[in-house]
Amino acid sequence: MDGMVAAAEAAADLAGAVIRPLFRSPLLVEAKGDASPVTEADRAAERAIRDYLSHHHPDHGVIGEEYGPDRPDAEWVWVLDPIDGTRAFITGRPLFGTLVGLFHRGRPVLGLIDQPATGERWIGVQGRRTTFRGPLGGEVGCRPCPEIGAAELSCTSPDIFPPGKDAGFQALRRAARRTTWGGDCYAYGLMALGLVDIVVEDTMKPWDWGALVPVLEGAGGRVTDHAGRPLTLDSSGDVLAVGDPALLPACVALLSA
Repeated sequence: MDGMVAAAEAAADLAGAVIRPLFRSPLLVEAKGDASPVTEADRAAERAIRDYLSHHHPDHGVIGEEYGPDRPDAEWVWVLDPIDGTRAFITGRPLFGTLVGLFHRGRPVLGLIDQPATGERWIGVQGRRTTFRGPLGGEVGCRPCPEIGAAELSCTSPDIFPPGKDAGFQALRRAARRTTWGGDCYAYGLMALGLVDIVVEDTMKPWDWGALVPVLEGAGGRVTDHAGRPLTLDSSGDVLAVGDPALLPACVALLSA
């Protein structure tokens, strides 16, 4: 896997070189079909990653947010989100990140979260301890927090839950100690550093969560759907992450209520 990690880091470096000069600069923004903002930074960063992977790993598949799937049935498939948290990016908040994940036969085995503005990077590999580096400090390790009442809960937005699925989240939110909003992939990185205990999301695509699973599991956490099942490429898009696995049964029960 060392060669794959090197490829993921090189891909993130290329994306960061595209993204940093555009951060907090005037950008033309258009609306996609799902109404999320897209900038040229998203597209250019994904093109840079795809070009690199097609040259160095031509037999691998790629699934990316901006340009869709290419050989998604390959044994090895990269999942890419060049800017996860585009709303934060276009409003100048460093709560976004580049996500580079790798699936082997449908299972996430490598994940990288890169924050190109702050220089922070998390790398997770199946069966290994997650690594982190960055100038702002922090040590890898999800913290013990078996009780929801003591848990820090994070969610990108209360608007991401489809009609009928908000009630379970609100029940979990009331039970938690505190809720913070925003963060996208950055919140999962903070969980890997022991600063967030629960993240609940919905309507997520494989490029949104594929890189997160190895990062959090390598830090001691768990990532599942709202029913506690492992995530797959066919999952419906609801995601539950807990730093302390002891939180999982109670969170699942509240989300299912």
